[in-house]
Amino acid sequence: MRTAKIERTTSETTIQLAINLDAQEPVEISTGVGFFDHMLTLFARHGRLSLIVNAKGDLDVDSHHTVEDVGIALGLAIREALGEKAGINRYGTSFVPMDETLGMASLDLSGRSYLVFDATFDNPKLGLFDTELAEEFFQALAFNVQMNLHLKIIHGKNTHHKIESLFKATGRAFREAITLNPEIKGVNSTKGVL
Repeated sequence: MRTAKIERTTSETTIQLAINLDAQEPVEISTGVGFFDHMLTLFARHGRLSLIVNAKGDLDVDSHHTVEDVGIALGLAIREALGEKAGINRYGTSFVPMDETLGMASLDLSGRSYLVFDATFDNPKLGLFDTELAEEFFQALAFNVQMNLHLKIIHGKNTHHKIESLFKATGRAFREAITLNPEIKGVNSTKGVL
């Protein structure tokens, strides 16, 4: 089973996180930031993976540290759970429509970290979630998984819809990339390592 558990404590956050790439239950998310909990739940459901996150952060300051540190912990857990990445597709791309919005995620579990984030949000805040933190989360995720992640809002107006489409698309692209393919022998790279 491709699983990992991460415990990460700083002066700003305490996070316990568990992931299972080969199971769909349980999905239990508690960060103290309601909108972010909803987005992580969507990522897990559309990625068809089990994810448990228990995060306590300095929300009296704002939600920045909590969101970024969960991205770091999730990235580290995914990287550990993937191991040597033998037999996985490696690449994944998904387009997700959400009413007037169309979002796209394309990723490569290459072992190299890069984020392209092409989205703007008219609404600066959704509940306790500062919408600029969407990019911070995906930056932390991409750099700690060590993957290329390209995210784009092709069109849309509603900020909630835009961010939700990106989380769903990332989950779906991730599922495609981590799926074991019996036609792939070893690692899907001419280098022999990812």
